[in-house]
Amino acid sequence: MNWKEVVEDPTLRDLPYKIETNEWGQIVMTPASGRHTVYQSRIVRWLVLSGLGDALVECPVQTSEGVRVADVAWASAPFLKKYGAPLSFPESPEIVVEVLSPANSSSEMKDKRRLYFQAGAKEFWICDEYGDMRFFSPGGEMEKSGLFPEFPGHIDMEAG
Repeated sequence: MNWKEVVEDPTLRDLPYKIETNEWGQIVMTPASGRHTVYQSRIVRWLVLSGLGDALVECPVQTSEGVRVADVAWASAPFLKKYGAPLSFPESPEIVVEVLSPANSSSEMKDKRRLYFQAGAKEFWICDEYGDMRFFSPGGEMEKSGLFPEFPGHIDMEAG
């Protein structure tokens, strides 16, 4: 299936899963938990408060191996002006964030990181199940984000 068919398929609209496609056009579904959603929300809130662009939730990005859907992405105003709001972005926003679920493997994250960087991402962030953050550039892991150096290295589940 292509991404337009996936988005327009009425049988897929209300599934409690994140849907992506792989390089063969197959649908891949990943269940999300409440913990996952809280981490997404806190990352979005922090990025929105920066006031420098828009935080995007469940952001579809066309990659060389199908559409991948970032849990959170950050796009600058120029990026959004260039692309608007397509079915899937033909290029990756500047920052892509994956919030790990129990089903995610390190090889899957390494592969997603590769695909998002190939699609133009400047940074790839991972939030693990404990709220610990890891930051990557195309050159490798960084101690902190280069675009948002003030972003915390840990998201506290208990803090509101």
